[in-house]
Amino acid sequence: MAFALAAVLVAPVAVTAAASAATTLTVAQALAAQDGRTAAVTGYVIGQPTSSTTVLRSGFTSDTAIAIADTAAETGASRMLYVQVTAAYRSTFGLLANPGLRGQRITTTGTLTAYFSHGGLKNPTAMTLDGTAPSPSQSPTPSPTPTAPGGGYDSTYYANAIGKSGTALRSSLHSIIKVQTKLSYDQVWEALRDTDQDPANSNNVILLYTGRSQSKTSNGGGVNDWNREHVWAKSHGDFGTATGPGTDVHHLRPTDVSVNSTRGNKDFDNGGSPVAEAPGCYTDADSWEPRNAVKGDVARMIMYMAIRYEGTDGWPNLELNQSVNNGTAPYHGKMSVLLQWNQADPPDTFEKRRNQRIYERWQGNRNPFVDHPEWATAIWG
Repeated sequence: MAFALAAVLVAPVAVTAAASAATTLTVAQALAAQDGRTAAVTGYVIGQPTSSTTVLRSGFTSDTAIAIADTAAETGASRMLYVQVTAAYRSTFGLLANPGLRGQRITTTGTLTAYFSHGGLKNPTAMTLDGTAPSPSQSPTPSPTPTAPGGGYDSTYYANAIGKSGTALRSSLHSIIKVQTKLSYDQVWEALRDTDQDPANSNNVILLYTGRSQSKTSNGGGVNDWNREHVWAKSHGDFGTATGPGTDVHHLRPTDVSVNSTRGNKDFDNGGSPVAEAPGCYTDADSWEPRNAVKGDVARMIMYMAIRYEGTDGWPNLELNQSVNNGTAPYHGKMSVLLQWNQADPPDTFEKRRNQRIYERWQGNRNPFVDHPEWATAIWG
């Protein structure tokens, strides 16, 4: 009888322990439980922590730690959990090896204790991504360019925008894409060598208006050099080249020096005379028409700028309008033509790769109109 009773008493203890181990915490709960316990925590990968207050969102330097949060758009380091990535998991969960992990939802199990003098999880015994637990012995694989609708980020990066339209969509997208790493104007040179690389020749970049493949090192101000074209002309809002809209790589492209000069700060429209150095481009006194292959690219870059810069962070409120004489006003046209170009020239492989590289390596934000061209109509009609 005593033996039977002991068996009855032991069983509930084992069940309780299993149930406790199965409990998964939020990041907020894990931050409040830094007492050395073992727990599983689920959150979105934000970036690579480098100090108690700094988290890299691009330009990752190592595979030893990641920061996770309860929302993919989190910006406050105090609301992130710093997760140690031990050697067994670095090939799969290190951000240097897997920059596309940023924005993805993971679950990791380990010891809740400080890391970088910050709320953390150390010595992980399990790390899973989207319900899949890769083996620690897997060799690293390159981050693929997402091909699903929304670039594969609808459930993470764009979660707060899905299903919205009009002003609600606009407001949500602005809140999402304004979270970015800002580059200096000098850094733009190196970024463009990466984002606009010729897929057929890794030593070259593709120039926007001419389509010419040219050496990455032939940048400068000389004849036939390439330089940094502000697709949203920097005089439209007078923001210059200071860090901010003037250095945002989502609208900066390599172009032939003299072609860049010919385009100047003109608005975009159809028509004009052929541009000898840029076949397929046309221009007149107040407008510029790019070649067909990049009409949609141009439209989506202008649309990005209008959503990213809403006048709330010390920069002008940039906006599309129907004018081709905007001068120094913070407007760019011609809106109806840009909407047509967006539909006529959908995002191609080059443009999608470019968006992904900017997100993974440089700014940590995306151009939503490359991922969802239909959002242009949902916002501007």
